[in-house]
Amino acid sequence: MPLPRSSVTSRLSTSSELAAKLKCILPGVFLVAVVSGSAYSMRGFPALAIFTPMILAVIVGMIFANIVEVPRVAAEGIAFCQRSILRFAIVLLGFQLTFTQIQMVGIRGFVIAAVSLVATFIATLGMARFLGVERKLAELIAAGTSVCGASAIVASSSVTNAKDEDVAYAVATITLFGTIAMFTYPLLMPVLGLSSADYGLWAGAAIHEVAQVVGAGFQVDAEAGEISTIAKLARVVMLAPLVLALGYLGNMRQSGNVSARIPVPWFVFGFLAVVMINSMVSLPEDFLVTVPSITTFMLTMGLAAMGLKTNVAAICATGVKPLLVAFAASIFIAAVSFGLIKVW
Repeated sequence: MPLPRSSVTSRLSTSSELAAKLKCILPGVFLVAVVSGSAYSMRGFPALAIFTPMILAVIVGMIFANIVEVPRVAAEGIAFCQRSILRFAIVLLGFQLTFTQIQMVGIRGFVIAAVSLVATFIATLGMARFLGVERKLAELIAAGTSVCGASAIVASSSVTNAKDEDVAYAVATITLFGTIAMFTYPLLMPVLGLSSADYGLWAGAAIHEVAQVVGAGFQVDAEAGEISTIAKLARVVMLAPLVLALGYLGNMRQSGNVSARIPVPWFVFGFLAVVMINSMVSLPEDFLVTVPSITTFMLTMGLAAMGLKTNVAAICATGVKPLLVAFAASIFIAAVSFGLIKVW
C-alpha cells in the first residue's frame, strides 16, 4: 500500500532539513577535528606528553584563531562542537565511574574529598571577590580547582554563560597549577610523613585533572595510584550537584527572584543516568575500554572549539589577579585535604 502523499512530503522535508544542517556544520566540525588531531599529534613530543589533548587543543585553537583567523563558514560547526559534542562527552564521563568505586574509598575518603571540595569552592569565590575578579570567571576557577579540572570548567560554563575567554583563562590556570602539583606532591610525601594510602587520598582529593592525579599517584606505587584514582572519581560524581547549584544561583541572580526556576542542564542528568547504568549493568569489557578514548576525543573537540572562539587580547586584558586566585585555591585545597587526612 503506497504511503500518503503528506507523509512522503514530510519525510522529504525532514531529509532536506537534515542535509542543510549537515552542510552548515561540516566545515566547522572538520576544522575542529583537524585542531583536535593536531593536539594528539603534539603529544608525541616528550616535552608535551604531560599535557592532555584537551589542553593542547585549546592552545592550538587559540593560535589558529588569533593568527590565521577562522573562516565564517566554520562558525556554526564550531558552535555545534562547543555545545552538543561537549555536553555529550560529559554524559559519557559517567562510564568511567560506578558507585562501587566510590564505596571503595570509604566514608572517610569520601567525606574528606567532599569537605575539601565545598570549602575550596567557597574560599575561591571569597578570594576572587576580595581581589575584584569577575564572578563568572571566579566560578570557573573554583569549579576546576575543587572538582575535576577542564571537564568541570566546561560543564559549569554551560550554565553560567561565561565568555569563551574566561573558559580558556580558567583552563590555562588549572592546567598550570595541576601540572605543578603532579610533580611536587610525590616529592612532598616523605617530608609530610604520609603512607601510600593517605598519600593517594591526598592526591585524589586535591589535584585538579584526572590525568594529573593518575600521574601523581602511580609515581609513588600501585596502592597510591589506585586510591588516588578512586578518590578523584568520587570528586567527579560531585560535578552534577555543583552544575545544578551554579545554574540555579545564576538564574536567581539574573531574575532577582528567590523562587526562580532552576535551568535544566539535561546533560548532567544524563551523566548521572550513565553512572547508574554503569553501576547496575555489567557492560562489555571492550566497550568500557573504548569509551574513555572516545570521551577524551569529544572533550578535546569541545575545547578545541572554545580555543577557536577565544580572543587572546581579551585574556591578556583580564590581568594577573585570576591567576593569583587559582594559585591560592590550589594551595588551599592541598592544605585543607592534608589537614583532614592528618586529623581523621
